Amino acid sequence: MSGTQANFKYSCWDFLFTCVGLPLYLVDIGLDIWTAVSFYKEKAYVCLAVLLFLLLVSSLLTQAYSWLWYSYDKFRMKTKVEGWPTKRLLKLLHVFQLGIYFRHAGVLEKAVESFRTKLPDPESVAVFLSQDLSMLRIVETFSESAPQLTLMLTIILQQGHLDPVTVLKAVGSASAIACTVTTYHRSLRSFLPAKENQKISSSVIYFIWNLVLISSRLTALALFASVLPCFIFAHFICSWLVLFFFAWRSKTDFMDSPCGEWLYRATVGIIWYFDWFNVAEGKTRYRTALYHGYILTDICILCAVWCWKMSTDPPDFVIEPMHALITAACVIAVYVLGLILKIIYYKVFHPNPDKDELKGASTEQQPEGEVGLCMFAAAANVAAHHPPPHQHTAIKE
Repeated sequence: MSGTQANFKYSCWDFLFTCVGLPLYLVDIGLDIWTAVSFYKEKAYVCLAVLLFLLLVSSLLTQAYSWLWYSYDKFRMKTKVEGWPTKRLLKLLHVFQLGIYFRHAGVLEKAVESFRTKLPDPESVAVFLSQDLSMLRIVETFSESAPQLTLMLTIILQQGHLDPVTVLKAVGSASAIACTVTTYHRSLRSFLPAKENQKISSSVIYFIWNLVLISSRLTALALFASVLPCFIFAHFICSWLVLFFFAWRSKTDFMDSPCGEWLYRATVGIIWYFDWFNVAEGKTRYRTALYHGYILTDICILCAVWCWKMSTDPPDFVIEPMHALITAACVIAVYVLGLILKIIYYKVFHPNPDKDELKGASTEQQPEGEVGLCMFAAAANVAAHHPPPHQHTAIKE
C-alpha cells in the first residue's frame, strides 16, 4: 500500500473546490426559490410548473442514488457527521430530500482533516467521498441545472429582449454546469498514477471546451423550444429513448442491484441528451465520434426548424431571415469549435499515463479484476459502497 498512498493525497485544489462547493450548493437552492417566486409574481404559471417539476425530479433522483449507495454499503459511515443519524432518521432525511446535505458535510469534514494534517490517507476516504459527491452533482446538474438554463434561454428568446444582466446570468449558469463537469473529471482521475500530471491549466482547457459544447447544445434546444414549446417535450422523450437504448446496449455495470442499474441507464440517457460521458470499458474514440455526430446532426435540425419558423410564422418582434440564418449558423459553428478544442485538449493537454504504468497500478490496486477504462461507470467503483482503495479500478477517459 505504501506505493499507492501517494496517489491518494487530497490536493489544495481539491480542498478549495470542496470548500466552495457547499456554499454554492446553498446559493443554488436560494436562486431556485427566487426564480420560482418570480414566476409566480409574473403569473407565468406554465414556467413555474416546469421549474417545480425539474426541481422535484432532480431532487428525487439525487436522493435515490444517495440512499441506494448507503444501503449498498450497509450503512457503514466513514465520517462522524454521516454517522450521527440512525438508519431510520437517515431514511427520513432522504424522504424529506435532506440526505444529500450529510454527504456535503461529510466530505467537508474529511477534506478539512486531510488538508490540515497534510498526511496521506491510507483509506482515501476524502477522495472516495468527494467522488461520490461529484457524481451526485453531475446527476443533479443534468437533471435540473441544464434543463433550467434551457427554460431561461427559451423565455429570453420568446420575449425578444436581451439585457446585460440576463446575459451574465446565462453565462454564469452555463459556466456552473461546465465547472461541475470539470470538478467531476478531476475527482475521477484522483486514483490515476499520473494524477500529478493533471495541472490546473489542463482543467482550464477542459472547462473551456465543455462550456462551448454545452452552451451550443442548450442554445439549440432553446431556439427550438421558443418556436415549438410543446414539441420540445416530444423531442426529449424520443431522444431519451434512443440514448437509453444505447446505454442499455453498452451493458453498464454501475449499481449493485438490477433496479438501480436500470435507474442508472435512464440517468445516462438524460445526461447524454446534453453532454457526453463514457459508460463502458474499452476505447471510446468511435463511440464519442458517433455521439457527437448524432448531437451535431440534431443541432442542425433544431436550428433549421427555428429558421423555418422565423420565416413562415415570425414572433411579435421582427427577425430578418438573414439574421436568423446567421444565428443558427453561429450555434452550429460554436459546437464545431468545441469539438476542435476537445480534440486539441486530448492531443496536447490530457494527462495520459503510459500503459505499463497504468497496468502496474491496476495490479497493485485490484488484483482480481481487469483495468477499467470508463469514466462515468468507473466512478461507481470508487464510490464508498464499493471495494476499498486497494481494490480500486484504474480510470481512464
